[in-house]
Amino acid sequence: MKDYEYLLYFIMGSINAEQPLDVLEKALKGGITCFQLREKGPGALRGAEKMEFALRCQRLCKQYDVPFFVNDDVELAMAIKADGVHVGQEDEEAGSVREKIGSHMKLGVSVHTVEEALAAQAAGATYVGMGPVYPTHTKLDAKPVAGTNMIGEVARLIPELPIVGIGGICAMNAAPVILAGASGISVISAIAAAEEPTQATSQLKEVLCKALSKYAKLLKGEKPEFP
Repeated sequence: MKDYEYLLYFIMGSINAEQPLDVLEKALKGGITCFQLREKGPGALRGAEKMEFALRCQRLCKQYDVPFFVNDDVELAMAIKADGVHVGQEDEEAGSVREKIGSHMKLGVSVHTVEEALAAQAAGATYVGMGPVYPTHTKLDAKPVAGTNMIGEVARLIPELPIVGIGGICAMNAAPVILAGASGISVISAIAAAEEPTQATSQLKEVLCKALSKYAKLLKGEKPEFP
């Protein structure tokens, strides 16, 4: 299912950029549609510092009316009333998380197979993050590259479940992810490591919108006007 809220899903923590709040605001100006705080890894903030950073990110997102998610830290997400929480297969079990956060908060789950996607849906996932689509250096413990075939399979099997492609995605390779059936893409370095985050975000958004238009035409059996 195409859910445009997840079209351009930016993920970042304080360690992913020298000036993370500045990068986030520039990404918001450029047109991200969703943001996830992923505060993990060596040098990541903890305790009160993590809470303060999360609140500052959340305030920025609210200014631009963009949903704010917290990665893994369910307690933090609940404490600051985030829009949602995202968990991986090695984090707390999705069904348990859904019980804690109730029905009002959104739940994203990282999946790598059809079976995991089905389990995530049964556990109450709002969407799934699927990948890695391409090779990635951002996540050191990433699973083997899956390409877009798995996205297409899950999209056909569970059309009502939004899929967000993740892993090694940039403006040059984002279109095939949408054409495979994903509702959007999630990126870290494509924005966080860009010299001009606003421009990088805008370029990604343009590529995604063109891919969505092409996808719609293909569904109708029409020939797209662009390659």
